[in-house]
This record gives sequence, C-alpha cells and structure tokens, in this order.
Amino acid sequence: MVRIELPDGSKREIPRGTTPLEVARSIGERLARQAVAARLNGTLVDLATPVGEDARLDLVTLDSPEGLEVYRHSCAHLMAHAVKALFGSGVQVTIGPAIENGFYYDFYSPDHTFTPEDFARIETKMAELAGADLPISREVVSREQAMALFADLGEEYKVELIRDLPNETVSLYRQGDFVDLCRGPHLPSTSLLKAFKLTSVAGAYWRGDEHNAMLQRLYATAWPTQKELKSYLEKLEEAKRRDHRKLGRELDLFSFNEEAGAGLVIWHPKGALLRTLLEDFERREHLRRGYDIVMGPQILRTELWKTSGHYENYRENMYFTEVDEQSYGIKPMNCLAHMLIYKSRMRSYRDLPLRYFELGTVHRHEKSGVLHGLLRVRGFTQDDAHILCTPEQLDAEIKGVLKFVQDVMGIFGFEYELEISTRPEKSIGSDLDWNRATEALMSALKDTGLPFEINEGDGAFYGPKIDIKLKDALDRRWQCATIQCDFTLPDRFDLTYVGSDGEKHRPVMVHRVILGAIERFIGVLIEHYAGNFPLWISPVQAIVLNVTDSQAEFAEQVFQTLRAEGVRVQKDLRNEKLGFKIREAQLEKIPYMLVIGEREKESGTVSPRHRSGNNLDSMSAADFVRFVQDECRQFH
Repeated sequence: MVRIELPDGSKREIPRGTTPLEVARSIGERLARQAVAARLNGTLVDLATPVGEDARLDLVTLDSPEGLEVYRHSCAHLMAHAVKALFGSGVQVTIGPAIENGFYYDFYSPDHTFTPEDFARIETKMAELAGADLPISREVVSREQAMALFADLGEEYKVELIRDLPNETVSLYRQGDFVDLCRGPHLPSTSLLKAFKLTSVAGAYWRGDEHNAMLQRLYATAWPTQKELKSYLEKLEEAKRRDHRKLGRELDLFSFNEEAGAGLVIWHPKGALLRTLLEDFERREHLRRGYDIVMGPQILRTELWKTSGHYENYRENMYFTEVDEQSYGIKPMNCLAHMLIYKSRMRSYRDLPLRYFELGTVHRHEKSGVLHGLLRVRGFTQDDAHILCTPEQLDAEIKGVLKFVQDVMGIFGFEYELEISTRPEKSIGSDLDWNRATEALMSALKDTGLPFEINEGDGAFYGPKIDIKLKDALDRRWQCATIQCDFTLPDRFDLTYVGSDGEKHRPVMVHRVILGAIERFIGVLIEHYAGNFPLWISPVQAIVLNVTDSQAEFAEQVFQTLRAEGVRVQKDLRNEKLGFKIREAQLEKIPYMLVIGEREKESGTVSPRHRSGNNLDSMSAADFVRFVQDECRQFH
C-alpha cells in the first residue's frame, strides 16, 4: 500500500500501482470525466501512471490552463495522425506543441503543399480517429531503439531530435498505427477530443533556423465543447475584421513599402496625426509627473555598447555603421544617452530621483519572418524613461510607475495582467544585484496588492522586469508597458551621487515604458476599438456634410469656424446624395457628421449625427465646439 494526499488535505491508502484515474473514479465519476492528467508530487503525468510511492496527488481538469494544454497537445497528435493517414508515409512529422488557444504541427512533405482546401479532409479524418476511441499509451525505450524505430518509418527529423537528446531513454506515445516522440502527458483516449478546427497554414524553418529546410506549419484550435469552439471562431472572425493592417489601409493611416524596407512604417497624414496626439498626451502626462524631457543621438560609438553589455548580449538585434573609420551602433534602446546625461555633472542625493523621459526612435534587427504590421517592426518609437534614484527611493519610484500605468490604461479602457520576468541564462551582473532588483519589484507589487505571475528566465540581460499585458476587447493579451530594475548598468557606467555622509554611492536605475512602442500600441488600439477611436484621439473628429449645393457656402463657414477653434474637421461638399456621403463617413469611422440642410442654413445651426447612428439636437457651431471640448476633457 502507498499513502496519497489529496488537494483537500485528506489522506488515504491505496494499493501500490493504482492509477490517478482509478483514484478519481473512487472519488466520483464526474471528476473522473473531467480529469485529463495528474500531478504526482508536482510532476505532471498521465492518468494511467501507476502510483508507486507515497505522494501528493492533484488531478488536472479541463477547466485549468494545464488541462487545456494537455487536451490541445493530444489534439496535435490527432491532427498529425490524420495527416499521415491521408497523405502517406512521404509526409514527415516534426514538432507539434500546444500554444495559446490551440496548437500547431510542422510537417515536411516534398510532394504535397498544404492549402486551406485540405482542412476539411483533415478535420473529417480527425473526427473519424477520435470516434474510434483509440487508447493513447506511453512507452519508454532507449535512444537507440527510438532512433531505429523512426528511421524505419522514414522520419528523419525525429531521428535528428532524438540524436540531440541527452537522455539515455525517451518516451513515445501511440494511438492506433501512429507513434510519436513526446514527453507527454496526454489524454487516455482519442474519444475525449470533441471540438477542433484547422485555422491556417504557414511556412516555418526547421528548428527556427533560416538555413534549414522550410517546413509547412498547420495551425489549429481545440476546445472541450463545440459551444466553446464556436465562440472562439466567432472571435477569430471579429479579429479579422479588426485587423489593424486591414483597417490601417481602409482608414488611410499607414503603409509599408518594400522599396523603403521591410518592417519600416510610413505614416500617412491621419496616422501621423493620431501618433502626434498620443505623443502630445505622453509629454503632458510625463511633465505633470515630474519627468524631464531629454533627447539622445540615434547612433553611439560601439565602445559604449560594449561597456553596457549590449554588444556581447544583444548585437544580433542591432545595426552598426562606420563614420570616419569609427564603429557606431544604431541605438536599439535609449538608456545609454540617459546615463551620459546623468554623468555630465556631479550629482547629490538631494538631486534624486531624476526622471529622464524620451520619445526615442530605435531600430532593431527583427527577422523578416516575425514582422507583423505595426505589432513587430524594425524601426519604432518608445515612450522610454529612466529613473535614477537612491536605493531608499526605489520602492516609491516603482509604485509611482505602477500608478502611472494604472491611470493611463484606465484612460484607454484596458484591463491588464502582470508578470515578473526573472534572470535569463544570458545575463550580466552579480547574484546580489539580481536578487536585490527582483525583490524590489516583488515587494512593490505585494504592497500594492496587485496579483502577478512569475515568468522564469525572461528578464532583460541586465535586470528583472515587470511585464504588463493588456487585455483588449477580444480578451487578447498584448505586451506593452514594462518596468525594469537595474543595479548593473549604473555600476558599469560608474554612476555615482554624493550621499548625506559626503561619500560616493551608486544609484539604482529603473527602465520603464508606459505605452511601450508607439507603433505597437497604435496597432493594439486600432484592433481594440475596431478603428472607432475615442473622440479625443480621432484624427478626424467631425465632417461637415451639405444636403444640396445651396448650403455649400454656409457649410464652408461652419468648416472654417470649427477648424479655427481646433476641432479636427473635414468637409464633403460634393454634389452627391446625403445618404451616400453619410455611409462614406461611417466607413471612415468619423465620430460626428454635421448635416447642414436648408433648415440648418436658415437657423445658423448644424445637426450632429454620431457614427453609431444616434442624432443629437441641432446646435450652433460654437456650441458644437464646446461639446467636443467637453467630451475630450473627460479623458485627459
């Protein structure tokens, strides 16, 4: 017999070799149906794993993130099984992980190019295999046995994967005539896979290396029920309608041109105005909160990037140039110039904290395969700031930034989640400095009562960070704001201040952005609002529409009045039907249409119509100006 502890704290004795699934059934059939995997002393295992020693047993169910991941990973194997069954042994399966909201699998096929027309056939075959109730079983074999097995199957990529594994043994999972190399765990049977849908196909290099073979990646989603699948697919369709690249073209905000270069944004008048409005908002907010506006050069000598550690740890993401036989790095971030400003004269503890803010344009060498509209570009502008303070001031400064984020995200209507990203494998600085920095971030979050997760190993190479992930209208997460705590760069650049004791001390540096990259934030805003920007940041706030030519002169006067008062206004005085002009204005997502007919001309008024279709009472042009100002004032 062995003794197990259950999540409710109760303990029971069970025969050695009893499986978690059998334990679940002894508790209740409903729990057994919900369970998809288990944890034994914290290790994730299959439900069929025999319990061989005393252990704490936790059942993993479908209503947990872990349970969904197991479900989707099993569905990835189901898709690979279906592809092999349909397209033959010439197709090789490589890697197929679960990802957020779904999974993908990479295939190599010299004879077949997958297209969306294949999706229905694959889904039908998946449903057939699921309906066959095939047991999914795990077996452990030696590396040599596994390599021989996959070599016989013609799975060269699997052989390569196994050859690179350090383990003497590997685990395989079988279902019917399909076998795959996998760590697991998996569902006990294919019959538990109920709702799935292939969504797209893309190219992907083997192991992410552009020098390797190009594979075909099939993306799919899977959910426990058809209802959840339908809801998710509806969100996907809405996401397509909100795609910022599509709306960016339709609203004439920005474009990309290969003649200019991949990943480089060209801002059109309306987009540039939207960006300017956001930047003006940022400047006002930073000045109000005690930041000083600074500006640094676009290029700095490579020696400085070596001092900072960027050359050693980040140079694959940087661009370099040469001037007068001297090497320069084009800045990928703004911190170096800010430290040089700090070093430009002696600092006292009475000067601190210093908060330097820069809307700094940076360039990073992103691979072409990851470029994605405004969300991933090579040239972008950050609302970057660096706070230099004493260790005693650090806690208050971190909390101040958290409050800044809270205020700004409230203005835009975003909820958000927080993560602390800890020390990566590739890093600089001492263990002491990393521990101090991580503890400072954790302590500030705990004091504010904000919940957070730990993201192990994803910090910057010079310090840990708080990552703020926005939740948009479709409940998607976007990484924008970041707060980084850094004891290392002040040491590398020998930054000091004179303390109250007359001795030199080392300041702490907080790197932070609120919106993040302006380009990325605008992309998120476009999709969050579906292009229907709030009035205060709408590039065009109103458009003047006349009914007939006889009102054209008065409409022109209204247009000039509004423009003189700072309303961002357009006019459409074409000899077209009013309905046609209203539809065009709605497609342009202009907040207010000011309709001027004969009655308005005679009374000297306008009749505002909101883009939603709601009509306001007639008012004078001056009253409409005050109306716009009042609505905008609510936001900032």
